[in-house]
Amino acid sequence: MKQQLEAIRAAAKAAINEAQNEQVIEALRVQYLGKKGELTAILKQMGGLSPEERPIMGQLVNEAKQALETKIAEKKKAMAAKAAEEKLKAETIDVTLPGKASKPGHLHPLTGVTNDMIDIFRSMGFDVVDGPEVETDHYNFECLNVPADHPARDMQDTFYLAENLLLRTQTSAAQIRTMETRKPPIRVVCPGRVFRADEVDATHSPVFHQMEGLVVDKGITMCDLKGVLEQFAHEIYGPETKVKFRPSFFPFTEPSVEVDVTCSECGGKGCRVCKGSGWIEILGAGMVHPNVLRSCGIDPDVYSGFAFGIGLDRITTTRYKISDIRLLFENDKRFLEQF
Repeated sequence: MKQQLEAIRAAAKAAINEAQNEQVIEALRVQYLGKKGELTAILKQMGGLSPEERPIMGQLVNEAKQALETKIAEKKKAMAAKAAEEKLKAETIDVTLPGKASKPGHLHPLTGVTNDMIDIFRSMGFDVVDGPEVETDHYNFECLNVPADHPARDMQDTFYLAENLLLRTQTSAAQIRTMETRKPPIRVVCPGRVFRADEVDATHSPVFHQMEGLVVDKGITMCDLKGVLEQFAHEIYGPETKVKFRPSFFPFTEPSVEVDVTCSECGGKGCRVCKGSGWIEILGAGMVHPNVLRSCGIDPDVYSGFAFGIGLDRITTTRYKISDIRLLFENDKRFLEQF
């Protein structure tokens, strides 16, 4: 039995020395030290020994057990140290190597144009206000002189969320909220997203961006509107740009105009971009309708004002000669990296 114990001990030590991972070590522990292990089997054979031999053999088995437990613990410790060393080697950083330059981001062209326009109007004394994208029919239509039976509602395909709740079709709703909470003089611009049920193509999108402008004070005339818009056009397109007003109709302004600027592509000579006319339409504007002022608690006999609505997407595409409005929304890095 003593020879058998020595053989087991020697075989176990040799196997532990050759083990390559902790799974093998655990299997060896179970094989030799487990409840059904080889050392346990030796102990079960001690019943056939004499009373004098039993304590001697029991001591030898315990010594073998302790030796194997120590050997296993040392092997595990050595394995852990080797694994840590290999991990450090794998994660070593050569600080003498040149660094990798990070590529900074930049503003989306639409954001850049919006910021530039905000700066232009702020330089002319305008404040920037905001309003909710989910609006009520009251602010989006009725206060803008567009009652439920008004034919102008057919000009805008609206996304309704409930009977009196919709996605705003214009940022003019923010102007109404401003006139309700501020007393004249008022001079604000309202940039933001708007929504209309348009078919998607190169020039239309169900989601687009506008910047509405509003001025209300005593003695405001169409000349003031023309001066502001001419200054805006010169800042955006250059001092040589000409501005043309054409009569139009909007229910919330009277008189109403559409505003054209000389084509930035051909300088007004005529090209495929402006379809040979030399002009490009950029916005609608007009004098605030007395009914709109009255609905906000402002006396139209004392105060007058003008308003304008600029398509930010149109300004961006004409400024950067972008042929398809969809490029502004697709987040294609090949397109965006050009800016």
